Amino acid sequence: MSTALFACSRCFARYQFEELSSGQQLCKECRGAFPVVKCTYCRSEFQQTSKGSTSTICKKCEQNVKAYGKPSACEYCNIIAAFIGNKCQRCSNSEAKYGPPVNCEQCKQKCAFDRQDDDKKVDGKLLCWLCTLSFKRALAKTKQGNADRKAHLKMVNHSKTKSKEKSSRSSHKRPHRERVDLEKLKSLEQGDQGPPPKTVKNNAGGRLDLDPNSSDHVVAMTQLKEKIASLQKQISMKDSQLLNKDKMITELKAQHFTNENEMRNKMQKTQKEHDEKVDFMNQKISGLLKEVATLSKSQSRKGKNNSAVGATTAALLATENSNSGSGTDSPSLV
Repeated sequence: MSTALFACSRCFARYQFEELSSGQQLCKECRGAFPVVKCTYCRSEFQQTSKGSTSTICKKCEQNVKAYGKPSACEYCNIIAAFIGNKCQRCSNSEAKYGPPVNCEQCKQKCAFDRQDDDKKVDGKLLCWLCTLSFKRALAKTKQGNADRKAHLKMVNHSKTKSKEKSSRSSHKRPHRERVDLEKLKSLEQGDQGPPPKTVKNNAGGRLDLDPNSSDHVVAMTQLKEKIASLQKQISMKDSQLLNKDKMITELKAQHFTNENEMRNKMQKTQKEHDEKVDFMNQKISGLLKEVATLSKSQSRKGKNNSAVGATTAALLATENSNSGSGTDSPSLV
């Protein structure tokens, strides 16, 4: 049956609910990556959002400081967290729920609230919030110390049992070797010449004469087999590494080829656009030059026409003046 998984509020990886922190629902990696500090005002523990952050004020108190300004000391618990009035939010809510405060059995201050429930008491004592937190921290430290001590004792006992097993194995091997030596002596005395003993090279390069009936050649063979197996594992690992590197090289070559094709196509496209723009501008310039030439020709023609018209008008005016002069003289003669 599959159990429900819950996401971490920072990395969004899914874990079981017991593996996440109770306050901010963070996993072990996120809890270890960012430090846990106490708030300067409300004294509650919170986790910083970044490693370089040096803020020791939780988000809730930061919002309250922006809204109401810096707080004053609470008249019950003396924590500097009274933003509205003379009481902090924790003490005001507890007073409304459980009634007026009573004396704490640890710090002797009148800041504990009786919940009328023995299960809510800490070790059978009625403690305030700060004393409860300190007691829980001390209890967690003792539990961790006991767990570390048990683990250390377990490791010591395990090492002792291993040493005992090794000593018992060596004691079992000794009589067997003594029997083998006795058998060798007997065979030599009887003149029985069996097959020559096998020789095995040791680590120093020398040759050791081993009897097939002894256990030394078995140990040497097992060592050689283990060495061969380890070398084969190394070879397989190297082969896998080479394959991965070959894959990476081919991928990089393919990426380089695609990038080169894209750049070449892009350059060709830009060159084509540039040539088209240059041709368009040349055509436009030639058209404008033609227009300038036609305009200059029309202007010259207009100038010639204006001069001819001026000459004709001058001649006409002269003839009119001459005619008018002759007309005035004729009546006087009559």
